[in-house]
Amino acid sequence: MPDSAAQPLLRRLRRQLWQPPRPHGDQPRERVVGPLELFYDLVVVVLVAQAAHHLAGQLTWRGIGEYGAVFGLVWIAWVNGSLHHELHGHEDARARITFLLQILVLVPLGAFIPQAGGARGAAFSVAAGVLFAVLALLWGLASRGDEPEYRRPSRLFVTGTAVCAVVLAVGSVLPTGARVWTWGALDVAYLAGFVVVILCVTPVRAVTLSVTDALIERFGLLIIIVLGETVTGVVTGLAAEPVNALTMAVGLVAVVAGFGAWWTYFDFAGHREPRQSPAATVQWMLAHLPLTAAVAAMGAAMVDLVEHAHEDRTGAATAWVLCGGAALVLASTMLVAGSLVVWRTKRALYRPLSRVCAATALACLGLGAARPAPVVLGVILVLLLGVPWSVAVAYRLRQAEQPAAE
Repeated sequence: MPDSAAQPLLRRLRRQLWQPPRPHGDQPRERVVGPLELFYDLVVVVLVAQAAHHLAGQLTWRGIGEYGAVFGLVWIAWVNGSLHHELHGHEDARARITFLLQILVLVPLGAFIPQAGGARGAAFSVAAGVLFAVLALLWGLASRGDEPEYRRPSRLFVTGTAVCAVVLAVGSVLPTGARVWTWGALDVAYLAGFVVVILCVTPVRAVTLSVTDALIERFGLLIIIVLGETVTGVVTGLAAEPVNALTMAVGLVAVVAGFGAWWTYFDFAGHREPRQSPAATVQWMLAHLPLTAAVAAMGAAMVDLVEHAHEDRTGAATAWVLCGGAALVLASTMLVAGSLVVWRTKRALYRPLSRVCAATALACLGLGAARPAPVVLGVILVLLLGVPWSVAVAYRLRQAEQPAAE
């Protein structure tokens, strides 16, 4: 009798601690980002930092290529884990195990990043394959309760993720150069498949994904944490050199440039709702990939900028990565902004702002080509990042004057 009485209690306890994945279409519109998600984000940023630190010591075209391929895989894995919890997760033991399982694979993956383009490339490829296999398993388990209209896109997405895992594992036997190229091609192919599934395969009547306030917050928080790499880059550079007035000036100007990347994103695109359409959702999400990568790359370049503060001209690689990163931040921010509701409701601001950001991005590239002294380059870069902000301030002043004039 006691055993039979305990059965309902155990079933209730199991339902509370280990709920089945939330079915497609039941995504909550209002949800608070939990500490478990923030911990997961911090773990992912450790991997981003590893990639950025490796780039700081290898500012070459090959180094940039390796950085892009590795960063792409890490970002795609983060998006997968985040979307899985957003669409199917609950605040229960199952979610904790799901995140912990990913973290246990992310940790060794991060350890292999500094030598991913060399001695530990095979290990990195295998670890990445295991991570994507875990993600495919999680998506597969979540898809078991799908309604008929969701089954085909779910099946394609799970299959694509599983194929990605297999390619990564097989890529471990390739030569180093071919392996890195395979990673880059896999990044592009996976993102293209994601776009196809969302835009072309999913029926119009099926609501696959809504960008909720919680998801907006997650993407914004990742940008904020990655922005810390700009400060880390400056501190690393200052710690490696004797501190004097010029070195300190270059370091502080570089911090302001990183702050300029912050205001560029959050003044024009961050914490704003995208339009509720599949195309806008895809644009909003994918535009964050180059944006996040560019911010981390700027931090990597700041190490060399500070260490060579006394040079007459900034090193070519440092200038191009720093200024090219700033240009990419401007362009990517406008891509994100183009998916927002305010892009259409505030045309008087965003149309001229997009043109100004495009012109400023070109000016940043010109600055990188000119390669002035580090302190001069830093000051000009800060001024350039301030141009779009000045346009926004002028718009606000005009808006404030209109009611007064009336």
